[in-house]
Amino acid sequence: MKIIEIGTGYTSVPAKIGAATEIVVQELTTSILNMGYDAIIADIKDKNRTETNLPIEEVYMPQFFSSTDTSLGIIHKLKRILYSISLTYKLHQIIKREKDTIILHFHNQYNLYFFLKLSSKSIRRQVIIGYTVHSYVWFGKWEDIKYTIKKRYFQELYCCKHADKVFVLNDIISNMLVMQYNINPQNIIKVINGVNVNTYNENNVGFEDINRIKNKYNLYNKKIVLQVGSICDRKNQIGTLKLLMPIMKKREDVFFIYAGGIIDPIYADNIQKLAEEEDIKNRVIYIGETSPGYQLNLLYSLSNVTIVNSKSEAFALVIAESLSAGRPVFINDTIMQSLSFLGEKEGQGIIRITNNFEEDLNKLLTDKKYYIKMQELGRNFIVNEYSWNVAANQYLQALMK
Repeated sequence: MKIIEIGTGYTSVPAKIGAATEIVVQELTTSILNMGYDAIIADIKDKNRTETNLPIEEVYMPQFFSSTDTSLGIIHKLKRILYSISLTYKLHQIIKREKDTIILHFHNQYNLYFFLKLSSKSIRRQVIIGYTVHSYVWFGKWEDIKYTIKKRYFQELYCCKHADKVFVLNDIISNMLVMQYNINPQNIIKVINGVNVNTYNENNVGFEDINRIKNKYNLYNKKIVLQVGSICDRKNQIGTLKLLMPIMKKREDVFFIYAGGIIDPIYADNIQKLAEEEDIKNRVIYIGETSPGYQLNLLYSLSNVTIVNSKSEAFALVIAESLSAGRPVFINDTIMQSLSFLGEKEGQGIIRITNNFEEDLNKLLTDKKYYIKMQELGRNFIVNEYSWNVAANQYLQALMK
């Protein structure tokens, strides 16, 4: 039985930027292949694709559309539609060629919506469809989000109603789909997003590369708090800076470094304006967008601790990556509650942001024995429970039943 992981068309696989869903496609496929299964990736055509040994069937797109796209405007939507249509016909070719039953695993609402709309009943009978809900929209109160879902995520609802298996990353999404949209609970399976525990490992970085960054930003003997994620209001970098302000005023060795693609330029400017107003501009550093893998692991290894202070997250892969790299993570109460599996692991490298944040951060930065304990607990938790092999097994067990 052939398994096809479906690239979203947002950017090519392997991802050149910190695109979480493309990382999922890449890592799941790698683990599935390592287990001995027949698997390929269907992905957007990219003449500048990052070198990879993964088997990829490319989906044609007009050259007008770049293969890496971080905008969210009308061109982006048009690209998603055209890619999804082209993808559908590519999948039809593969299905007819293979004859046998094929597992199709989709990760984007546009892709599956158009496949379902443009596929005949005979095509549909030949495939088992899995759909993973990656959207973060589901983490609000029902009254606040129902109109957004109706307007912008009607395709996702259609996908959830017609997929054979719907994979969700937490109970909030599962409950919402069952209670509000009558999705069959037997078709919903909770899974994890794994982490590459070999890639995200503090032992896999070179001292020369660490020293290069320290020299560039004058970071020797500094305590570094890192936030990774797109620069926008949802990721809440300004909220993090305000949270760090009291300790940064008292300790001149504390630096705030943040990395990610700029989604909202005005918001990005306001981060630096706030740092300037508070006279800590030299210790608030935007390091740019960092490629997943070695470069991102380098940032984790450079830091002392990371922070996830987002207003909403579907999974927050950065948490698993940071813990795997041996860096404790501060997580706000909103994310801790919505991602309940993290709340269960509080204290294993995971620290809740509370009113005692300044005291808790100070302890982590000054108590070496406590810090090492948190490093070890976090790393062990991820290696044992959140590797990509664990994640791939969860998917395969559900899809092959």
